[in-house]
Amino acid sequence: MSTDAIVLLKNDHKEIRKLFRAFRGAGPNADVEKGRIVDKIIEALTVHTYIENEGMYPRVRELVPALEDDILESFEEHHVADVLVGELSAMKPHDERFDAKTTVLIENVEHHIEEEEQEWFPKVREELGRKQLQEIGVRLLELKDKAPTSPAQPSALKKTVDAVIK
Repeated sequence: MSTDAIVLLKNDHKEIRKLFRAFRGAGPNADVEKGRIVDKIIEALTVHTYIENEGMYPRVRELVPALEDDILESFEEHHVADVLVGELSAMKPHDERFDAKTTVLIENVEHHIEEEEQEWFPKVREELGRKQLQEIGVRLLELKDKAPTSPAQPSALKKTVDAVIK
């Protein structure tokens, strides 16, 4: 398995996109299935945004100051996802706005993933060497082992609060 940070994050993106496709394909009356899929989306996004916010973004910000604006935008996009994830975690699949809120979350995250993969990751790869990306990747894997899996966990709540007060 590669420890290249960008490879690891792209692998997460693939899994998240797979969950999005499953949600979209579940059909209009599949409340139980949609609830199960959204639970997995919530867990995947909670872990993913945590490792990016705690590992990838701060390290790249330190090593490549020219990408500061991109990183700040990514923090904000994560904050929007965190708010939606928190709201979804308190909802039931039969709630009137469950599908709509999930759709908005998916659209926002897809936009974020697209920007990262098409614009940001190439810039990061150009600036950082293979060794640095592997070092960051090792840190991401360490963070993943202790990452929150629910938006209600203290480390996930701290990330959300940090987005408001920093």
